[in-house]
Amino acid sequence: MEKNEMIFGIRAVIEAVEAGKEIDKVLVKKELQGDLAKELFSVLKDAGVLIQKVPVERLNRITRKNHQGVVAFISSVTYQSLENLIPGLYEEGKVPLLVVLDGITDVRNFGAIARTCECAGVHAIVIPQRGSVTVNADAVKTSAGALHTLPVCRVRNLHEALRFLQNSGIRLVAATEKADQSYTEVSYTDPTAIILGAEDTGISADSLRICDQMVKIPQFGTIGSLNVSVAAGVMIYEAIRQRMV
Repeated sequence: MEKNEMIFGIRAVIEAVEAGKEIDKVLVKKELQGDLAKELFSVLKDAGVLIQKVPVERLNRITRKNHQGVVAFISSVTYQSLENLIPGLYEEGKVPLLVVLDGITDVRNFGAIARTCECAGVHAIVIPQRGSVTVNADAVKTSAGALHTLPVCRVRNLHEALRFLQNSGIRLVAATEKADQSYTEVSYTDPTAIILGAEDTGISADSLRICDQMVKIPQFGTIGSLNVSVAAGVMIYEAIRQRMV
């Protein structure tokens, strides 16, 4: 982790948030108290920043500087609002194609997916605030710089975000081995969001329940699943193939 990706100290973090810095998350020692700490929590809550309370030993492993019990991680990208992005796409006459990542925590997989999305002209990636990847310099590097141009929407509640997409006329297509239908048997020519889950746990049950369609990528070997970035490429380029016909 590069030093310029982190901010240490209560006052420094408060000032960074108030200055509009894009904060990915803030680690706070469990016992943190006092008036300044209350001000910090208030500022972070107002800004919607993710807070994780951790043992002080974890902070000490991250940095030897005087962190005062607070370490903030700066995001390497500026997140965009899903509520603003979707109407904008429609106004531009575009047929939205989004990729939603449910529980993807591996930075390299995320970067690889972002690179494919950018190459294919996907309009945005959607990730949840909790239980998701940290968009750091490693992610940007793995994406070959794609994350500097590809919109990333980080949402507080993924379930609500999926409902918003549906209400905006976007069909939710989940890639899951639980499906009966092949990924080539459905249409992606209408506004579509492709949902992908973590390799070990897959798409969450909450997300699967509200998806409009579930599809699978046929497999003929003995390994249980494809790498998620490969699965993303397969799904995305099927959508592009159909849209080019």
